[in-house]
Amino acid sequence: MSDSGSDPPRIVVGVDGSQPSFEALEWAAREARLRGARLEVLHATFYRPEMLQLFPGAAKDEAAILDVASARVRSLEPAVQVVTHQTGPPAAKALVEASEGADLLVVGSRGLGGFDELVMGSVSHQCAHHAQCPVVIIRGARPKS
Repeated sequence: MSDSGSDPPRIVVGVDGSQPSFEALEWAAREARLRGARLEVLHATFYRPEMLQLFPGAAKDEAAILDVASARVRSLEPAVQVVTHQTGPPAAKALVEASEGADLLVVGSRGLGGFDELVMGSVSHQCAHHAQCPVVIIRGARPKS
């Protein structure tokens, strides 16, 4: 957590290009404005760095996720300071590491739930259990049955 020194509060949000992650981003941007916090947008690529070097198109697509996220924050909350980071996989590990010293970690949930979550593993589930700061999990709109 931020101390009472000169550093602003720090909110970390994970984005992966999915709708739930962008809903988490929007929530985190509003919260950053309310808290006067710096917003750190983190994207853990699906590909290892070695693979991105072999496929420039994939690298460009991965970088575009952060470009879109940054533009969205600036349009919603222009006063919020935004910093972006791209890391390699796995996403849960990258987010847990980024949570060190943060005031809040925000992630979206794809909402698998139940047995599917246990089988697949869930980034939000891992963050909730291992983050080093409070975690907010934003559930997207549930599809109608």
